[in-house]
Amino acid sequence: MSEELLILFSFLLFMGIFAGVGIASMWVKQDTTDDYLVAGRGMHPALAALSAVSTWNSGYMFIGFIGFIFLQGYSAIWIALVSTIGQLVAWIWLYKYIQKEGSERNLRSLSSLVSSKSGAPEAKLAAVLSVFFLAIYAAAQLTAGGVALKSMLNWSEIIGILIGFVLVVAYCYAGGIRASIWTDAAQSTVMIVGSTILCVVALSKVGGLSGLHDRLAFISAENPGVNLVDIYPSGLTFGATLWIAAFFLGGLGVAGQPQVVSRVMTLKDDSDRKEAMVWFFVWQTPFIALMFLIGLACRAIFDGVIAPEDAQTGLPELAQSLNPILGGVILASIFAATMSTADSQVLACTAAITDDIKPEWNQDHGKTKKVTLAIAALATGISLVGQLFPGFGDSVFALVVFAVYGLGGIFVPLILIRMMGYEPDSKHTISMMVAALLGVLVWTVASVLFADGDWPGGVFPSVPGIGAAFAVHFGYCLRYEKSDAKSNPFGRYKMPTRQISAIGAAILLTFVVAIETSYLVAAPSEESSANRIGDYEVTGNLTYYEIASDSEYILDGEDTTIELNIGGPEEDGEFSMLNVVGVRATLTYADDEQSPVGCGSAEDSVSGNLMYSDLQVTEEVISGQMFQLLWANVSVLDTTVSNMSKSDIIDMLENPDYLGFGDHSLQISVDVNKGDCIDPFRETSDDGEDVSYLWELITLDYSITMV
Repeated sequence: MSEELLILFSFLLFMGIFAGVGIASMWVKQDTTDDYLVAGRGMHPALAALSAVSTWNSGYMFIGFIGFIFLQGYSAIWIALVSTIGQLVAWIWLYKYIQKEGSERNLRSLSSLVSSKSGAPEAKLAAVLSVFFLAIYAAAQLTAGGVALKSMLNWSEIIGILIGFVLVVAYCYAGGIRASIWTDAAQSTVMIVGSTILCVVALSKVGGLSGLHDRLAFISAENPGVNLVDIYPSGLTFGATLWIAAFFLGGLGVAGQPQVVSRVMTLKDDSDRKEAMVWFFVWQTPFIALMFLIGLACRAIFDGVIAPEDAQTGLPELAQSLNPILGGVILASIFAATMSTADSQVLACTAAITDDIKPEWNQDHGKTKKVTLAIAALATGISLVGQLFPGFGDSVFALVVFAVYGLGGIFVPLILIRMMGYEPDSKHTISMMVAALLGVLVWTVASVLFADGDWPGGVFPSVPGIGAAFAVHFGYCLRYEKSDAKSNPFGRYKMPTRQISAIGAAILLTFVVAIETSYLVAAPSEESSANRIGDYEVTGNLTYYEIASDSEYILDGEDTTIELNIGGPEEDGEFSMLNVVGVRATLTYADDEQSPVGCGSAEDSVSGNLMYSDLQVTEEVISGQMFQLLWANVSVLDTTVSNMSKSDIIDMLENPDYLGFGDHSLQISVDVNKGDCIDPFRETSDDGEDVSYLWELITLDYSITMV
């Protein structure tokens, strides 16, 4: 049986198991919207926690996070560690408030939390924004499923997306959120076992942890600008503090994810929340560690095989290359996780619409399911259209970051101030949400227009999103008189005294200084990997391109000059993408001296002069002889260069001062030499030479390998 058939068999087997678990929820479900959206608030804490792990990570962890590690290397550890700290804070404090409010007010959607009144304008806007971001988030899950299927079975992403749509609708109609939670729990168990096996096998393939480090260090040395073994990335324009803070706020943003919050709302009371929190971190922490090692192993194994733009295919490719059966299990787990997560997001959109936008539908089970179908179709449409915009629309990581930080910016600031007892009015609340939305949108557009798809300065949009919302909140508070309770942005907590503010500022400043100092010391420069001194093997090939050929009759004592302009990148020239290292010319002629009887003959002198910029070479040649002008040191080709850096060798082979574009000239001169005659009254006849020339451009392709 072929490997592809083994993968397909294993994939279908485990997908059948996962689907069966979800469908089994039909036997215990109740045909009510409350059961459909929050499972009757009686879910076991372990099941809710495992489902939250799967829903929070899913396609992002298996596809997007692996791709991020593939590109960033060790520095990706920051997003794992700092985001986890943010999530812990959310579980301890924010989820306590959410679970309490949800239970007391019988809420089923996160958007209902932003207002004390049902159907308030701010709740409607929150619901609309939830649908907007969650539809994009669900589209990212469908895209992740498509990427996994294409990578391992070579099926079109579109087929994977459409299969995902069918499964999402099936999960929703089978048992609502209960089916999603049961499926999540089953696949989480299989996934952590499969990931452990995959991690162990992958590490053994690269020689363990030390072999993995050595391989990543080698890749970094080989590729200028790649820093896989540095704890910080290069190029953090706004410093490391904001970069790290963005990850913390992103983790805190788990409290702003309706599809995860819905798991908390399925719990009965606060003791269940505490138990679920323990399950969540006991399960997620080793899972993140496994994914981190697998991402590094993917880079070590597939460097040069998987292009940077295809980095998100790393895990499926790794699973497939090591064991077809295991590959099928991993593929089924990825696909099931992405689909059940998309299902959760679709259900969260449904709750937002039926509870806040159209509250008259909140007990109509039939209309609720129709809303679910419409949202699933919308997410599928976004995923399909996204395939037309490579680099962002088809990037799981970019779509998830945009949606997660957008939702976090909208909900987390409002949840925090309401936790503190501050009750903003509709205008205040709406302004905060709009500010967060604009912060995330503007930052994302800036990444596309000005940073080639990377977040400006490396800072993720959680900072501008949450920052803009709090700026608006403090701005509104300043409008009230000091005697008004609403002038205190901290609600029931007193404004900090000057002494406390000074202490807090000092602690914050100390933290910032420590982080920035460590960044200045430990961060690599943009080209640090190319500056490592060592021994390098240099190989390469010279290629010659004809740029002119003709013949000229040149009289004795005279010369002729041929001029050419070689177009560079700005003119989109023919050779603009090549490494031009020189020019050469070949001159051919036949001496046409006519000698009468009694006279000898003599060779004429033919010289060539090549000129480019302030460089030139002049050489007297015999017919058929070639002469050249080089501005690169090609003597190092096919040798091993010692005690030099890669960047120095590159400068030798790609002279930055002479790129080969612009004006060139070839000058040919002739000096006639006449033979002697016995009879002094006779002489030979020789007026000049007919010289043919071949003028060529010299280009160099090379490779530099550390020995």
